[in-house]
Amino acid sequence: MKNKSQKNILIVVAILLSIPLIAMQFTDEVSWTILDFVVIGILLLSIGFICELTIRKVSKIKHRIAICITILVVFLLIWAELAVGIFGTPFAGS
Repeated sequence: MKNKSQKNILIVVAILLSIPLIAMQFTDEVSWTILDFVVIGILLLSIGFICELTIRKVSKIKHRIAICITILVVFLLIWAELAVGIFGTPFAGS
């Protein structure tokens, strides 16, 4: 079962990464570099595998949900910082 969930995570990440790749073919509004794809790929794989590990290891459903929501919020904050620099760190995208 573990291999099936890992395979599903990889498939979902590949599909999500294909969205900007396809959009780049049709518009100049989306202009990602290879580094953008690598960074978001690492972030997506990380949250997928950490949530999958949480689901396997944490017994209480409320705790699972809380941990996965926290992971998702942290991911969204990192993504927003990298994209537009909401916190003004040196890693900001703007």
